[in-house]
Amino acid sequence: MEAELGDTMSGKRADDSSTGRAGASAACRSRTGPHAPPTGARCSVKPPALPLILSLGAAVALSVPLAAHALAYSDLSAMSIEDLATLEITSVSKKTELVADASASVFVITASDIERSGATSLPEALRLAPNLQVARVDARNYAVTARGFNGPFANKLLVLIDGRSIYTPLFSGVFWDAQDVMLEDIDRIEVVSGAGSTLWGANAVNGVINVVTRSAAKTQGTLVAVSGAEQEQTAAIRHGDVLAGTQFRVYAKRVRVTDSHRANSSSVVDGFHRSQAGLRADGGDEHQGFTLLADAYSGRLSQANTRDIHTAGFSSSAQWRQRLREGSSVALQFTFDHTQRDQPGSFDERLDIANIELQHTVELGGSHHMVWGGGYRHATDRLNPEPGFAFLPNTMSLHWGNVFVQDDIALRRDLRLTLGLKLEHNGYTGYEHLPNIRLAYKPTGKHLIWASAARTARAPSRIDRDFYAPTSPPVVGGVQQFFIAGGPNFQNEIAKLFELGYRGQLLPSVTWSVTAFSAKYDGLRTFEPNTSGPGLVFGNGAEATSRGVEMWGAWQVSPTWRLHAGVVSQAVRTTYKADSRSPARLSLFEDTDPHHYWTLRSSTDLNERTSLDVSLRHVGALRNPEVPAYDALDANLIWRVRAGLAVSLLGKNLLDSGHPEFGAANVRSEIDRSVVLKAIWQL
Repeated sequence: MEAELGDTMSGKRADDSSTGRAGASAACRSRTGPHAPPTGARCSVKPPALPLILSLGAAVALSVPLAAHALAYSDLSAMSIEDLATLEITSVSKKTELVADASASVFVITASDIERSGATSLPEALRLAPNLQVARVDARNYAVTARGFNGPFANKLLVLIDGRSIYTPLFSGVFWDAQDVMLEDIDRIEVVSGAGSTLWGANAVNGVINVVTRSAAKTQGTLVAVSGAEQEQTAAIRHGDVLAGTQFRVYAKRVRVTDSHRANSSSVVDGFHRSQAGLRADGGDEHQGFTLLADAYSGRLSQANTRDIHTAGFSSSAQWRQRLREGSSVALQFTFDHTQRDQPGSFDERLDIANIELQHTVELGGSHHMVWGGGYRHATDRLNPEPGFAFLPNTMSLHWGNVFVQDDIALRRDLRLTLGLKLEHNGYTGYEHLPNIRLAYKPTGKHLIWASAARTARAPSRIDRDFYAPTSPPVVGGVQQFFIAGGPNFQNEIAKLFELGYRGQLLPSVTWSVTAFSAKYDGLRTFEPNTSGPGLVFGNGAEATSRGVEMWGAWQVSPTWRLHAGVVSQAVRTTYKADSRSPARLSLFEDTDPHHYWTLRSSTDLNERTSLDVSLRHVGALRNPEVPAYDALDANLIWRVRAGLAVSLLGKNLLDSGHPEFGAANVRSEIDRSVVLKAIWQL
């Protein structure tokens, strides 16, 4: 049922129209109740593998001896192993701190990492984080999460772009086919696995992804980027300048992706094209400053047996910051999002979200570094029903409010205690408390040992409370015969998480990070019999445990050769509560995640103008739906022709002609081998 839900809401359909209709009605299970509110009420040619692999092997073999004699390439030489530990981040504690001091499992994807990898989309760039599970579902959909419970509609990972949440209150996840940035504008991506709710709120259960773009001051001039492959073509242009003392940039981007195919070569009809444009302006100085951001997009997504899905949206953000005195500052952010998703056969949504946040950072007595603040988020969601299912009431006003405080206490020079608490209120379940405690011991400047405990939650979304199927049910004995009858009793999903971690520089040329984690989940979503009528409702009938270890490190083999490695081993076990009467035993949860996955990445400067990056990743098998384990090899060769002009050749999935990464065998897409040619001009 979960697979059908994913296919229906993402627009992926079986070629057979009856199969598509069945998927629509069995798909989303969400709201419960004896009676529905009245409708309208408010409340591809593949290159041969062997030549590519032989060429790649020759390049790798040559890279080692060449590295010893080549002139140092700026990217590798400009950021040493020591520099990686001194990267500044903000996602762990909502204040600027060094990666080496962060008492959390955090990995930073740098702008250099993205460039050298050859990634062509934001989800593909996220594959660089060893603590993330990223599976490509089809031409436009991805399953992205951390520490389990993966799927196209994963709902336990919060994703932000420049501090603006992009999760949808429709299902507490991300429509990846509607989210994009100009990759050349990204400064870094901070990936924190583990609880983040104390600072970021409900839904940051298993982690936080924060995409941070470069300031306008760092993107002056004109840049043009184009890339082409059989399956995907992208073109983007950006211009930065200064107006009345304020630095700004504007950009436009166009993406086209063709249909994927199944193992039997039939088309999935899931290609898309999307256009996007935006701007950023930065003004002020180190004492007082502001940032303005705006983006707009429009896209068409293909689907079988009906007209295309239309997506469109507009977002804006205004950020103001003021330094009050040494160690003290205040920041205010206002964001507005408008999104449209007209998905024939599923729903037609218009969603407006306004959000305001205030944060104050202050030092007290030299030993306390406190961050406190609050925020309010309001959404108006309008969903026109389709024949298969509906969200009732059609129009809904949603709100979330919060206050938080976190105190970083220096118990002594090498020992820090962090205490945090957030009180959050939502319109479905009322107040929720989200505490966090962390202890960090740093015996030397290059070694950190830390432990944490947190209570976090996933608040109900519209799919949990307001989903009904079919839209116009038959009436028998005066009772509407809904197959799914909403869920007014659905409560928060609760998680308690514990972590123990180490981060350090073992040798002058080697850094390492390892985190052991254990989590207990309660009240996970299940299908339960409707005690007030026919059909099913959503309930909180399951619980789970998750345990594992995540490790990664970097080794500077030589001045022009660096290796990165990461591995995650995890075990997620889900059971039903004694009082659960769910007829679909474990079908929603069991084995949707690999028990282990690992990556190995090599970055080599062949000479002062040429670099070669090779990435090998292994993903263990899934059992529900059954997906075999696979290995994938990517290689990206960059040639800097002259100052301001670079050309790259990327080979993706070089080990096979195609493999699946997620989904049921009879409908899933094969992820093909491909070759991408890209050029970037800096004018």
